[in-house]
Amino acid sequence: MGVLDRFERRLDRLVNGAFARAFKAEVQPVEIASALQRECDDKAAIVGRGRTIVPNSFAVELGARDHERLAGYADPLGSELAGMVREHAGEQGYAFVGPVDVVLELDDSLDTGVFRVRSQAVPGELPPEPLLQHVRLEIDGVRHPIPHDEAVVGRGSDATIRITDPSVSRRHAVIRLTPVPHVLDLGSTNGTFVDGQRVEQAELRDGTSVTFGGTQAVFRFGG
Repeated sequence: MGVLDRFERRLDRLVNGAFARAFKAEVQPVEIASALQRECDDKAAIVGRGRTIVPNSFAVELGARDHERLAGYADPLGSELAGMVREHAGEQGYAFVGPVDVVLELDDSLDTGVFRVRSQAVPGELPPEPLLQHVRLEIDGVRHPIPHDEAVVGRGSDATIRITDPSVSRRHAVIRLTPVPHVLDLGSTNGTFVDGQRVEQAELRDGTSVTFGGTQAVFRFGG
């Protein structure tokens, strides 16, 4: 599954289809995501042996109608688009000079369905990156790797990490590794618990205990 496909799946899950209703305007989120990928590729600059820098600050300029329809989702959409940029950069071996940020801006001169992307490299403090190749959930001694930057945990056949426990919902929770590792409950019936406390969302560290319904797991990254 490609970066854009994973982006669309995350977006679809984000607000249970509300995005699909809002995005009947001409400009579609996946079009913006694709344009951000191209922006990275077009502006990639080799600055040293084995190091290629790409922009990390993006402004998406939209016409009045498109901006009005998307503005209500600006924060979560910007977050998902930024995650997609980081994922694309990871696959291409690009580096940033600061944290990735994507914002939507209004440009009254643009027609519906037309948008522009501005980008620049803005120095800043980068968040620490987990050792992605070693990130995993350990359940009953079995290691379950977390691919890319997220994994859905649940009983359903489409879950990334499948748990055959009737107390676990089909799509119970999602673990995301950016901007920092965290778990997000997906409206499960029996809840998600971090170190014994029921949570809707919580940061994860190496060794954190996470319980999905009646199944206990340990979040691990590193060796």
